[in-house]
Amino acid sequence: MEDLTGFLESIVFSSEDTGFTVSRLKAPRFHDLVTIVGTLPGVQPGERLSCRGTWKHHSQYGRQFEIENYRLEAPADEVGIEKYLASGLIKGIGPVYAKRIVQEFGKETLDVIDQKSERLLDIEGIGEKRVQKIAECWEEQKSIRKVMIFLQSHEVRISFAYKIFKTYGEESIEKVQENPYLLAKEIHGIGFKTADSLAKKLGIAEDSPLRV
Repeated sequence: MEDLTGFLESIVFSSEDTGFTVSRLKAPRFHDLVTIVGTLPGVQPGERLSCRGTWKHHSQYGRQFEIENYRLEAPADEVGIEKYLASGLIKGIGPVYAKRIVQEFGKETLDVIDQKSERLLDIEGIGEKRVQKIAECWEEQKSIRKVMIFLQSHEVRISFAYKIFKTYGEESIEKVQENPYLLAKEIHGIGFKTADSLAKKLGIAEDSPLRV
């Protein structure tokens, strides 16, 4: 296992059903862009990615870094923020509006969208309906990140974490905390051992009725 850190340059492929993603990472210690693959729901160009995984050689596509777990950081500079918003992550913001918004709010752009979205009305061409769409999409993305961070902190494989989110949505954390053993019953691919390991990390006793 190795660590790899860099900035997401582009998304080559992403499956909405499984979260499997192929993307290009700009890593400081490599001259060329690095191809990274794995379950990476919601990642977008411009973000800083710290990941852990292994190098593999694909017979058709060559050397790839296969991700086991990862941590994301929001872009901090204006170039990264504009690329992030222009990627299509937030419905209602494309390349044109991304440029206008960043020109107006600079490095504060993401904070404005998160906490003061009504200020987007100052941007030419953005009306109340578009602001509402942007705010709703932003909250949805925050929910995905929150669930993935929670589950990875309890050492749940990212492929399983994405399945959990796809099944329970915004209620994922609450469902898992209440009864992690439901995962073995309701989510294909997750068995008792995985659910039991998670339950122990959540502090559920071995003689708990839930476990029985």
